[in-house]
Amino acid sequence: MAKKTKSARQAAWEAAAIRALLSWPKVLPFGMRRAVVAWLMAWIVAPVAGYRGRIRANLAHVMPDLPEPEIRRLMRRVPANVGRMLTELAAGEEFLDLLRDEPLTGPGVGALDEARAAGRPVIVVSGHFGNFDAMRGVLALRGHRIGAIYRPLNDAALDADFLAMLTAIAEPVFPRGRAGLARMIRFLKQGNAVAILPDQYVNRGEALTFFGQPAPTALSAAEMALKYDALLVPVYGIRRGDGGFDLVVEAPVPHGEARAMSQALNDSLEARIRDNMDQWLWIHRRWKPARQAKRAARAAKG
Repeated sequence: MAKKTKSARQAAWEAAAIRALLSWPKVLPFGMRRAVVAWLMAWIVAPVAGYRGRIRANLAHVMPDLPEPEIRRLMRRVPANVGRMLTELAAGEEFLDLLRDEPLTGPGVGALDEARAAGRPVIVVSGHFGNFDAMRGVLALRGHRIGAIYRPLNDAALDADFLAMLTAIAEPVFPRGRAGLARMIRFLKQGNAVAILPDQYVNRGEALTFFGQPAPTALSAAEMALKYDALLVPVYGIRRGDGGFDLVVEAPVPHGEARAMSQALNDSLEARIRDNMDQWLWIHRRWKPARQAKRAARAAKG
């Protein structure tokens, strides 16, 4: 058997740690469970997994003047938010009960309901911010048929756990890939809603800006909205200090040129993050400046 590389060992350790955090704290009441897993993520998992270094590197890239105390605060609070989110996803009906009486707010609520009544396709777009599945859950509770696309995880056992959790909140859930995308488009064309999180590095994405820096971005949400005459709406499940959520539906992005529509989505998310810096996933590699530099150098050589 081939010896595992350091990155493979790290990935296996992270998967095992997350599986443990999803399982054994279930003996605790929901509120206590969220607090305990948040603490473990912030003080145990994050330092070992290298999350703090990723957070610092991302902040240095886009906000080099951020004061050191704020950087340190985010190095603790961002993993804590991930811990709360994981606990909520694993809680199933308990999580939905938390959302059941939360109102939808924002200028896009009426447009969202009108689209559902008219059978018009809807694409709701958010980011790895707050709890991005809170809005999916509450829209399902309000009668929307809402699907989502997700990237299957490399660890098979953890992937099965996550798929079960995602479908418990709302279904269908479509795995990323050609077959999953085809199913999602059929579902959308039937007049349903789909949820997309485009705030990820895309190798061949458009060089849009995010926090003032080039961030290769997929245009697919905007392109689908144009192709299928779908409403394109930024939505956010923003965590409150009392344990609940502000569920915000922004005004729909007007149809136009796909690049401009996609930049509008980036700008919307950036504004929300700036108001709640600790709720975005600063852990993930959104910009990859070294990779971008190599790509630019290759392009310059022709």
